[in-house]
Amino acid sequence: MEPLPIDRDVVIPAEELGWRFSRASGPGGQGVNTTDSRVELVFDLARSRSLPEGLRRRAMERLAPQLVAGVLVVVALEHRSQWRNRQAARLRLAALLRQAMAPPPPPRRPTRPSRGSVQRRLAAKRLRGAIKSARRGRPQVPED
Repeated sequence: MEPLPIDRDVVIPAEELGWRFSRASGPGGQGVNTTDSRVELVFDLARSRSLPEGLRRRAMERLAPQLVAGVLVVVALEHRSQWRNRQAARLRLAALLRQAMAPPPPPRRPTRPSRGSVQRRLAAKRLRGAIKSARRGRPQVPED
């Protein structure tokens, strides 16, 4: 098969991708019992030479719960044909790696509510409290 492009700069060669096929459950009638349409795409992330060291380390950290001994396995069995499941697995692996290698978001700048927004919020709370008190028969006058 052909290399798997992850983004502009990163392409995984076909030699680093392993494939396993087995029988899938689901649609297909009697044919499902005879064709190996379930696809497992195996990628050894820990030993990959195609990813830059920093990106590989970041992906290893983020994908740690999904890795078994540094190996990532993507399963596709939603289609009836093996070829379409292979395409789905390739797309899924590329999206997973793209997301795992994305740079972290910028740190949040702490902000404070404005004086006017605080006053409006407290006034709305007093009004709501007055409405609830009026329901109980004890009128409460909102303070300004």
